[in-house]
Amino acid sequence: MPSMSLEGFIAHIAGAIAETAVTEHEALEAAAKRIERRAKAGIGTYQEAAGPFAEWAELADSTKDDRVRQGYDENEPGLREGDMRDSIEHVVGDREATIGSNDDHLVYFELGTEHQPPRSVLGIAAVNEGEAVARIIGAGAVKTLVGEAVANRAFPIPSDH
Repeated sequence: MPSMSLEGFIAHIAGAIAETAVTEHEALEAAAKRIERRAKAGIGTYQEAAGPFAEWAELADSTKDDRVRQGYDENEPGLREGDMRDSIEHVVGDREATIGSNDDHLVYFELGTEHQPPRSVLGIAAVNEGEAVARIIGAGAVKTLVGEAVANRAFPIPSDH
């Protein structure tokens, strides 16, 4: 192992600290994109139970009839024009990522109402992507500690494609 001066070591640590913020942001961005994509893909398709989130209940016959009357497929829960789906976005901040929507309909859909059972979109997506997110975050941490070349060979970051 090559020797390093105290000044060289301090410079190395300072560089690693700076790289940590960049790597952390990249990992959070990749993880948030996966969950966002999964949530968007889930709307319009009945979802199985995941973690604490229940399987989606079948749409009521009256809802199916209303959907058909308006020209939509009777069995695409939550999907009509795609506005609710398209409202899902992510934001990566300082050491955190948020995936959500500003559409009130998604809140009612996710949590349910007195007339509609909950059909989790965001929660199910997060649970289903949990393992991939852990790999992404772990690979980012390893990349910071040992370098990108070593990390990418040992812990390839799952593709976004």
